[in-house]
Amino acid sequence: MRKLVYFIASTLDGFIAGPDGSDPTGPGGFWTPSEDYIRHLVEEYPETLPGPARAALGVTAEGTRFGTVVEGRKSYEIGLAAGVTDAYPHLRHLVFSRTLTESPDPGVEIVADDPVAALRELKRDGGEDLWLVGGGELAGALYGEIDRLVVKLSPLTIGSGIPLFGRTAAFAPNAWELVDHTVLKGGAVFLTYDRRPGAPESSGR
Repeated sequence: MRKLVYFIASTLDGFIAGPDGSDPTGPGGFWTPSEDYIRHLVEEYPETLPGPARAALGVTAEGTRFGTVVEGRKSYEIGLAAGVTDAYPHLRHLVFSRTLTESPDPGVEIVADDPVAALRELKRDGGEDLWLVGGGELAGALYGEIDRLVVKLSPLTIGSGIPLFGRTAAFAPNAWELVDHTVLKGGAVFLTYDRRPGAPESSGR
């Protein structure tokens, strides 16, 4: 059974975006990733780079970790606002939304079903792991379904913003095991945690 992996950038104080939810690495964002951070993504997680970035960097590697990317409507609309209807054309791309009635791109599937039930079904399909790109609201809804956390920890604090699991996730402590880590000279740290066996699941809401 494949895993649901929450692969996400976070500040030291646990925020994945500023209060307005905009892309922290986009135009006017608060974080400019270092060269070694970009290089690590290219070498280890090439499929997580958006299509325009892959083209600009000359990245053609398909990657071996993820075959499907899932995200919430608000996260998806950040790309739409920039004119990008499918940021990950090299992956199966699912957007969970009950308000979007039609996909803006033939390569993007809109899913109105309950995300927990949908992800459990996707896990049983087999194949490469599922990448949860965000945002926090969907991560909170899928809190109990996440099998692995890969936190790209930036050397920044911002004081307030969108937390790792959104603003409405339920209180449900879970234990995680550190299985890998990479410290970059630019200050970013990649931390990989697996849910401990026997850790209680939660609906997250």
